Amino acid sequence: MASVTRMRGGLDLGGTKIQAVVTDGEATVLGKARRETPQRGGPEAVVLELAETLREALDDARVEPMGLAGVGVGAPGAIDTRTGTVIQIANIDGLKAPFPLGPALAEELGRPVTIGNDVNVAVEAERRFGAGRGFDSFLGVFWGTGVGGGIVMDGRPLHGRGSAGEIGHVCASPGGRRCNCGLDGCVEAYAGRGALEAQARELAKDRPTVLFELMEKRGRDRLTSGVWLRALQAGDEVAEELILGAVEALGVGIGSAVTLLDVEAVIIGGGLGERLGADWLARIEAAAGRHTFFSEPPVYRPAQLGDLGGAIGASLLGV
Repeated sequence: MASVTRMRGGLDLGGTKIQAVVTDGEATVLGKARRETPQRGGPEAVVLELAETLREALDDARVEPMGLAGVGVGAPGAIDTRTGTVIQIANIDGLKAPFPLGPALAEELGRPVTIGNDVNVAVEAERRFGAGRGFDSFLGVFWGTGVGGGIVMDGRPLHGRGSAGEIGHVCASPGGRRCNCGLDGCVEAYAGRGALEAQARELAKDRPTVLFELMEKRGRDRLTSGVWLRALQAGDEVAEELILGAVEALGVGIGSAVTLLDVEAVIIGGGLGERLGADWLARIEAAAGRHTFFSEPPVYRPAQLGDLGGAIGASLLGV
């Protein structure tokens, strides 16, 4: 087993789930756990659920909390990494105003906590251990509840002033749908799973769809990535129409970013990005190609680290 002083905890905070891992300080996962993100109770409930999820991962690894050198959290949205404050998270109820998540969780766990953007940490994990290995530059796009992005240039993550890579909030349609972030026409307003569910509910008033039947059969209260996949496999016209629209919006954002940055590769991850598979990755590549200037396009690859990638990346924070 790894030296106690090197073991670290990683937490991936998403709109629907919290994933926790205990690692050896690199890519080896010694323990893991997963829970649903609380939808009520505000930031305090989120802090408690993060702590409990990590404790379950510690139990799985047979490690005591004090055995961790530190804990990292990947959270969506804008992050003040210096203070450990989440500035705004559009897709998690109760975290729409600044909240000192890092200090609050550190007090609960009794270990130092570092906060980073969820996609940036997932991109770092892919750079070091996954699909980004061997590339000096790439764009990571994580398609799930929202649409997040991260950038690697000259072999290093590019963070800007803290929000570089937010491809979900690139404009795909000027004056278009209102996004949770408050802007109009964002990629996420057309492609994020939360936005897709809202559109599906509207269309279901007038058109048949199996989406919500599948949701209930699977005991879900949201249209998860697995529900969307099964609806597509069943030939559901509403699901296909909405996912095709999402792919077109992703194409605008990705193609424009590729034109601006001239990266070697685009890596697609996230719940929807991973579950929908190679056929839909090829469709995203084709859609992006229609908005890319270069005659020699980048390589498109799926993320390799799966559901644990964000938590593994979070565990690297503060190292």
